[in-house]
Amino acid sequence: MVLPISGPPIENGAVVIKGERIAGVGKWSQLRSVPGSMRVTDLGEVVLLPGLVNAHCHLDYTDMRIKRGDKSFTDWAREIIRTKRTWNLEQYRASWLRGARMLLESGTTTVGDIEAVPQLLPRAWNQTPLRVCSFLEMTGVASGKEPKIILRGALKEISELKSRDLTGLSPHALYSTVPELLRLTAKAARKTRVTMHVAESEEEFEMYAHRKGELFDWLSKVRDVSDCGETTPVAAVQRAGLLRRNFLAVHANYLTASDGRALARSGASVVHCPSSHSYFGHQRFPFEKLKRAGVNICLGTDSAASMRARELNMFSEMQQFARVYPDVPHAQILRMATGNGARGFGLEGVIGELRCKASADLIAVKFTGKVADVSSAVLFTKRVTHVFIRGRMHQPVT
Repeated sequence: MVLPISGPPIENGAVVIKGERIAGVGKWSQLRSVPGSMRVTDLGEVVLLPGLVNAHCHLDYTDMRIKRGDKSFTDWAREIIRTKRTWNLEQYRASWLRGARMLLESGTTTVGDIEAVPQLLPRAWNQTPLRVCSFLEMTGVASGKEPKIILRGALKEISELKSRDLTGLSPHALYSTVPELLRLTAKAARKTRVTMHVAESEEEFEMYAHRKGELFDWLSKVRDVSDCGETTPVAAVQRAGLLRRNFLAVHANYLTASDGRALARSGASVVHCPSSHSYFGHQRFPFEKLKRAGVNICLGTDSAASMRARELNMFSEMQQFARVYPDVPHAQILRMATGNGARGFGLEGVIGELRCKASADLIAVKFTGKVADVSSAVLFTKRVTHVFIRGRMHQPVT
């Protein structure tokens, strides 16, 4: 069975790969007569579908052990900062690579990763077949550096890295940056993808809407908080000029009705991370509101440091989402983990679907059922048998 995502399932199907690209998708009875010699690989009773697209991750946090307990989001953020200060480069490298292996073994072929330690690159890229869309993290509150210096440094690193995939910018969050950095980023990144944590926690919403709460009390001691009050996180991002089609708003858990409309008008994408959302006990993700507004909603894992299972696995994220939203069709959830992520990265037609001229990034999942059951069977699978990235097969996957 072939599940292109952009079209209906194809029984007795096949995918023709030429180099790094897909040269044909359809029934085997039709494709077997394609002119030219072909090496045929029969994968058995499986479903072939696009490789999964993880739209938000922190690979370098994979090995961090942060105890949640009854900690607030603010306490957790403090603990992450303390832990990061004790780590050396080799610990970060091992953590990044372990996370990359987890994703590869569970069917992810593209990941949008926040690079807090850009010194790992490009060596880390070269040690994984994953398609890595790296977003260089920018903060600045602790360092006290001028915003223009921070941005200039990030842009210089991007130009020197020469990524084989996508590189972009990631102002970490409103509270960990300053408005000037966001405005400068908006001006500099009109053709560059930008991703940012937005409206993740109730503490963040309280900080910006009402100038109060635990996060506000903590950060008011270390940064100018004149940008807070009588606004929402989404409105603050919009005011900085960042809310555009090239923007990925990660989390977006705490929204007003006007926030949802603003996201929809801008063409920005939203990345929901179900396991992380559950871990922090956030209020219900406003999926219905965003869906009705026409927002492109993607799925991501976030980091292993913000989930109970400590496993980077996009199938687990889809399953968690399906449990919370049982009325959402499973085919739609699969699109959120494939084609929608591709759209968020500006890579429609390249990844996230099986069609001619797309990159040959696909996975195989065991299946012996009926066409009507294929989306559900794939979503709740327990094993990926094969992974292809850029036309190269990685098998077996354990």
